[in-house]
Amino acid sequence: MNPPASVPRHSGIVHGALALGGFAIGTTEFATMSILPLFARDLHVDLPTGGRAISAYAIGVVVGAPLLAVGGARLSRRTMLIALMAWVAVANLLSAAAPSFGWLLFFRFLSGLPHGAYFGLAALVAASLVEDDRRSVAVGRVMAGLTVATVVGVPAANLLAQLGGWRASFVVVAALAAATVAAVWALVPRDQGRPDAPFVAELDALRSGRVWLTLGIGAIGFGGMFAIYTYLVPTLTAVTHAPALAVPFVLALFGVGMTLGNLLVPRFAGRTPMPAAGALLLWAAVTAAIYPLAAQRLWSMAAIVVAIGLGGALGTLLQTRLMDVAGRAQGLAAALNHSAFNTANAIGPWLGGLAINAGWGWTSTGWVAAGLALGGLAIWTLALTIDCRGATASSPRRHASQQA
Repeated sequence: MNPPASVPRHSGIVHGALALGGFAIGTTEFATMSILPLFARDLHVDLPTGGRAISAYAIGVVVGAPLLAVGGARLSRRTMLIALMAWVAVANLLSAAAPSFGWLLFFRFLSGLPHGAYFGLAALVAASLVEDDRRSVAVGRVMAGLTVATVVGVPAANLLAQLGGWRASFVVVAALAAATVAAVWALVPRDQGRPDAPFVAELDALRSGRVWLTLGIGAIGFGGMFAIYTYLVPTLTAVTHAPALAVPFVLALFGVGMTLGNLLVPRFAGRTPMPAAGALLLWAAVTAAIYPLAAQRLWSMAAIVVAIGLGGALGTLLQTRLMDVAGRAQGLAAALNHSAFNTANAIGPWLGGLAINAGWGWTSTGWVAAGLALGGLAIWTLALTIDCRGATASSPRRHASQQA
């Protein structure tokens, strides 16, 4: 299948424009964690209370993804992308101007609302510009914007916050979002909306067992990565005994692994992402199980962090899988993928914290992560079994129709 005639020849440039939006969103999501001590002190709350600003953003993602996907189903995807990034810009400017912690919570919630819908639509637009067997690569390019943010955007925002105050980091994110608005307006092909499309068409995704299983793979299988990442800094300090200057370097390596994963792994997926997703879940289980051993030395810790980060490509593969099973509900299913991963962001750290509080040590998050990856693999196995049964059932009907 060739791209439609209206598609620009240089689709990579369009992918870059969409990835810029991912970079802005990834920076605001992860940088908030790194500047937590700064805004907590300035707004006169303790660190656990300040952490609610991070939770408020995650709740915004979970709530906003399905609502905006359904609400914008009749609009053109280009128009929706522009509107969503304008929303990101305004919400981050409001975050920068928050007069109190209560207002910051509200503005962070608003900032999270467009997250899932943007990535869902950006993935669909990126995939529409290439042949079917390169959809995962196209989606990976867009998602690379988010992962590059963990390597470049987050450290830069943290440094800026230390030099110019925490509010400055949100202003920079707003500027990046505004630049994305301009890039999408200039580069993304115009498309026709669907003014007559019934809203119920997008809700078809909620009636599909294959969609729910795919979301379940992400919500469970991806939780392990968050379990490890959330407690990586104290593990580096207490177990690895890494010097303070080495901590940002190891955190950046995690982002390097995620970026490489999103750029390289989808190239092996082709038209069918499920086999690659299964292999990646198995990879995640093995690397997580090695993590407690590797955490004892800095060089091995650095290596395993890169290896674990490669598992971030699971999001790209599942995004492509949803395109295959969502039917008419492409927008909602793509957005729900990010709700699923923010659910993983809640499950992983919670279970990791339970293991640590039980006295099993900082590295016990590795065993938690391995268990979650295997849980995701079990759901993947069920989904693949249903796929195979469906293919087997359709084969006799197809053979009979050909004979007729």
